[in-house]
Amino acid sequence: MGQKNENNSVKNVVIAIILIYIVSMVVINYRGENNNYNHNEYRSDTFSIITTPENKVLEETIKEYASSKDIKVTIEYKDNLEIVDALNSGDKYDAIWTSNSIWLDMLDSSVRTSNLKSTSITPIVFGVKKKKAEELGLIGKDVTMNDLLNLIKDGKLSFSMANPVMTNSGASAYLNILSTLAGNPEVLKSEHLKDESLQEKLKTFFKGLERTAGDEDFLEESFINGNYDAAVSYESSIISINKKLVNTGKEPLYLIYPVDGVSICDSPLVFMNNGDEEKKANFLEFQEYILSTEGQNILSSLGRRTWYGGVTDKVDKTVFNPDWGIDTTKYISSVKYPSKDVIKEALLLYQELFRKPVHVVFCLDYSGSMYGEGIDSLIDSMEYIFGEDAITNMIQFSSRDKIDVVPFSTTANEYWSTDDGTKTDSLLENIKNHDVRGSTALYDAAIVALDLLKNETDDYNLSIIVMTDGEVNVGYFYELRNKYEKIGKDIPIYSIMFGSANEKQLKEIADLTNGKVFDGKEDLVNAFKLVRGYN
Repeated sequence: MGQKNENNSVKNVVIAIILIYIVSMVVINYRGENNNYNHNEYRSDTFSIITTPENKVLEETIKEYASSKDIKVTIEYKDNLEIVDALNSGDKYDAIWTSNSIWLDMLDSSVRTSNLKSTSITPIVFGVKKKKAEELGLIGKDVTMNDLLNLIKDGKLSFSMANPVMTNSGASAYLNILSTLAGNPEVLKSEHLKDESLQEKLKTFFKGLERTAGDEDFLEESFINGNYDAAVSYESSIISINKKLVNTGKEPLYLIYPVDGVSICDSPLVFMNNGDEEKKANFLEFQEYILSTEGQNILSSLGRRTWYGGVTDKVDKTVFNPDWGIDTTKYISSVKYPSKDVIKEALLLYQELFRKPVHVVFCLDYSGSMYGEGIDSLIDSMEYIFGEDAITNMIQFSSRDKIDVVPFSTTANEYWSTDDGTKTDSLLENIKNHDVRGSTALYDAAIVALDLLKNETDDYNLSIIVMTDGEVNVGYFYELRNKYEKIGKDIPIYSIMFGSANEKQLKEIADLTNGKVFDGKEDLVNAFKLVRGYN
């Protein structure tokens, strides 16, 4: 009897271990498939920093400092919302360095932080080509957000901006526009967002948005390579753009600071309290260095304001150049940020209602090499893009959007369409049921896409998203180039690499169209998620 009970006990333990293993695998797989979860291996012997892409320029500085202290350091770059998602999902770091304190307010109470200090302040500004600014009467006068709205309404001004639902500069600019056009209430509330007259103003304002970027670096790159009148971004980013424009003999931008208020980003550096006192000591030393004269001079050289109290005349005027409209002796009126719930509601309204609608064409590879795992991943990606999960990440299409899908293999002679971005069931059915076989006629597919967009009105932002897992072996690049140049429209082509895609061919397309190449080899769904921030 005792032996039998012992055997049963052993059996129960084994079963329990198996169940624990199965549950743990389910959790791991769920987290791996969930795009909001980004697992990192926290190491006690390494000082880990998670920060935003605009701080990549400080990587060498950080590593040199760490080396001087004999500290191993790792730096991971994510957009602000991605940082929030990663930390709320359980990822652990030692230092968190975001663009703006508003994102730290969105952390769950389980994420313990301390020792927050702002490292610099950067206003969000409008940069308008200087001749254009003179023509529009924007130089030498106080400019309000309503002044800019009226210029946009009259078709006299358009601009580029980073995506408000994907980037800090875009979100901060949007909240600035929202607050000032609402009349600068003491606190922006949900009821303000429901005001129909304000909604109409915002729709009109964003009709002037002619190019959206999914990150600040690409905003700079696309602006320099393109032909746009204005950009909305960090003051430091406009300074960076101007340096590059001047170095290539191009006209710089003139910075406009609306007198009714601008958004200020405070670049907070904060310790993630994981109970390690040695890590905390290392953090405090690092923070002290960033706030030291040496560290602040480095930040200032990058166009970030490191002084407090509003004004100063002690700046490097080769950086804060008065000829570019920068006056550091003039007080900047800042807008107040709303609560995190109002921010979330505002961002959702932007995606659903205020942003300029898009007309996008997806060119999808159905060549023989896509058979099996490739086509399964493609279908998963499109189900995600068109499904409810997209709403969670604020990348969903709205009823005002138009979508075309061009399948290609040896040929590209058909397409499927919808004029309502919320009605995609028939598109998904066609995507799931299309044959997988043949060669790769990506250039031909892109030409079909251009034909679908060439007569579209300026009421839509236009873009093409191509996905391929191989080398283009049908058609010629020069045919695509000739077609693109003949149409003469700003239609970026964004490419997603999968499998053994030829990156050189895709880069050639990106260079031609002022587009970008995304790597989907490890995670195709996430690549589609990222590219949605650019259209």
